[in-house]
Parts: sequence; C-alpha cells; structure tokens
Amino acid sequence: MKILIIGGTGETGRWFAKFYKKHGFDVVIWGVNKRKDIAQELGVQFADDLDNEIKTSGIVMVSVPINITEKTIQEIAPKLKAGSLLMDITSIKTGPLEAMLKYTPPGVEVLGTHPMFGPSIPDIRGQIVIFTPVEGRCQRWFPIIRSLYGDNGAHIEIMDAAQHDKMMAVIQGLTHFAYISIGAVFRELEFDVAKSRRFMSPMYDIMLDLVGRILGQNPYLYAMIQMNPEVARVHKAYIAQCNLMADIVKKKDIEGFVSLMKKAAVHFGDTESALRRSEKLIGTKIAEHEELVRSIGGERALSHIYSGVVHFGSVKKVTPRTVILERGGRTTELLIENVRLLNEKELYAWKAANLKNVTRDISVIIPAGSDMEIIKNIISSSEGVVSVKIIDVYNKQNTQSVTYRLTIFGDNDAASVQEGVEKLLRGIGCTIR
Repeated sequence: MKILIIGGTGETGRWFAKFYKKHGFDVVIWGVNKRKDIAQELGVQFADDLDNEIKTSGIVMVSVPINITEKTIQEIAPKLKAGSLLMDITSIKTGPLEAMLKYTPPGVEVLGTHPMFGPSIPDIRGQIVIFTPVEGRCQRWFPIIRSLYGDNGAHIEIMDAAQHDKMMAVIQGLTHFAYISIGAVFRELEFDVAKSRRFMSPMYDIMLDLVGRILGQNPYLYAMIQMNPEVARVHKAYIAQCNLMADIVKKKDIEGFVSLMKKAAVHFGDTESALRRSEKLIGTKIAEHEELVRSIGGERALSHIYSGVVHFGSVKKVTPRTVILERGGRTTELLIENVRLLNEKELYAWKAANLKNVTRDISVIIPAGSDMEIIKNIISSSEGVVSVKIIDVYNKQNTQSVTYRLTIFGDNDAASVQEGVEKLLRGIGCTIR
C-alpha cells in the first residue's frame, strides 16, 4: 500500500514517513526543497514525478504549513484516483476539510487529522490523535487509519471540524498566546530572566520552562496556529479579563479580586484534582534536587540531556540551580536543569562500560559439598566488583580448587576490594591458596 507525504521532508512529515514505513507501507515523500538526501536517509522514495505519484498512491497526506495547506489541497486533490484517501494533519480543520471536499473527485475519500504531538516524540503510544471524518466520505479508509493509530497505542478522539477549531482556539491558541505574551512582557520590562531563577518558587520555575519551551519553537508554526478563525474571540475575552483584573488591582479592590478568582474557580470545576496533579509535578521536580543534596560527599553520575555526555564524580556542592562534581582533583559545575541523575543500575552499567577496570585472580579451596557457582554469585555482590568469572577448576581427592577472576571498578582500590573478597571467602569456609 503506497502513501505519498506532501511535505515529507519537513520534521513532521519525516516522523510520519518513519511511522508508515515501520508499519509496512510503501512510503514516498515530496518537499518543495527537493531534499532527496532526506528520502535516502529515511530509506524511502522521493517523488521525482509528483503528479504520477499522486495518481498512483492509495493515500496522500498533506503535511505542509497551515497557511499553504488549503492551496496545496486545491492543487493536488483533483489528481487523486478513485478509491484513494486524501488526509491532512494540520491544527486547523474547518478550512482544510472544506477544501478537500470541494476539490477531490467523486470516489476519493477525505479525512481530517490532528496529531496532538510534535515530531520530537519517539513513539505514538499514549499520544492523542483527533479525527474529523465526514459522513459518507470515508467509509473505507477511516477504520483502517483509526486501527493503525489505535493499535499502536494512540488515544483516538473524534469530533467535527467546527467543534475542533473552537476547542483548539483555547487549548492551543489561548495557551500559546498567554505564554508568548509573558515572554514579550519580559522583553518589554528588560527583565533578567536568568537572574530571576535564583529566587524562583517551584511554580515559577515550571512556568518559566513552559514559556521558554514555546519561545524556542518554530515561530511560523505558532503564528499559523494563532490564525485559527476561532482564536479572535478567545483573544478578545482574554484581553478583556486581563484589563478587568488590572483595573480591579489599580482600584485596590480586594473583594473584587477575590470574587473574580472564586467565580473562575467555580467554573473551572475540580480544582482539588488539579492541585494534586500539580503537586505531583512539583514534587517530581523537587525530588531530584533533594536526592542530589543527600548525595553530597557521595558518588553520582549525571547525564547531560542534550549532549548525552555522562559526568561522574563525587557530589561536592548543590545549589538551587547547579551541582558541582569532583573527580581526580578537578571540579565540574553543571546546571541541574540540563542534566539527569542516573539511578544505581544506570550508574553501575556506565562504570562497567567506561571506567578502566582492573582484574584480580583469587584461587581458593572450597568446602566439600559447596557449589562454586553460588560462591561466584556471592563474590559478585561485593562492593566494587563489576563481574566474576570462573577461569580454572581443579579436583583432587575430594578437594575442589577454583580460581575466580574478578573485574574491579577502575575507581576503586583494587587491593582493598581483593582483600575484602578474600575475607568474605574465608568467612564462608574457603581456604585461600
């Protein structure tokens, strides 16, 4: 089954190219930038003859910027063959769906789709996908696409295009508008955002990260999301409420402010659940910091979120924003927001793979009736030991001699680890040879 992705050289198009290829589709991509190298990298075809690929594809997906989606649909829709499917993946549904219905020939099915995730996610599992099917225009293909996404763990929601756009005007339009406006206020006030982190509360910290996350994205995408026709009324209501609150504060009307906040809370509904969920989020953020504080003087490893480099050493100092590791007399200061604390299992695996570990052989006579494999497992649990192998076994006159080869972490004193293992072996009745 062939799927052609118009805009398949873009980030979102590439994500879907990989998704459909993984599930057995013959994937062809096309992009105005003619990036054939991207097709080669993905292991799919590039549409050199776009018109021919449109005519011979079972599915044509439109993955282009919102502002050119309808124009793209107008150009390609008349070329689709009967029995095929035309689908879009934009965050506005009314205009694109009307264009698909208007320009596709009879017998071509259409499906509005809005994946509520970006191309950075590794898998569709747990993600929300919204479909806006039109009755009588997607009998064959909608069940197939819905099953493909649902069977791979996506959460499916179905609504009509108008309802979708009204919902997204708040979910995306209002949210982005509010956070971007906060960022713009920082600029207008010449506010030192970096310095403010020294005094932040957990809620401010989380809010700041969300503002920064959005400001760091493609501004054209966010501009196009604001072009949803339903957003205008949302902006109007938002600005009116901001002005009302500002006026109440200006008048020092405490009761007026309390009344406004109480009414908003009543309309919001279950604020207690929201409080619990937000406390869980704050708790997660605080927990790692507390773990670092408890680790002062101890050995930990931190993985840099962006580079993947693991920094290993003794935790020297922890501040609200930074952690200092010491190793071999040298210190490294890291921003806590940029690193992830490795757990004990991850640290063990990293040390085994990256430290210059050393080996020591210990030969022992084990007690009659003892199991040398069980003894090996006991040695393996010793502190500082990476692994243990049996390299020699000698049996004579009811006496069994075994040589164990220990691999010891390179940051440990090998002699001390060996001494500890020998003490352990003597304690369980073995005789060191």
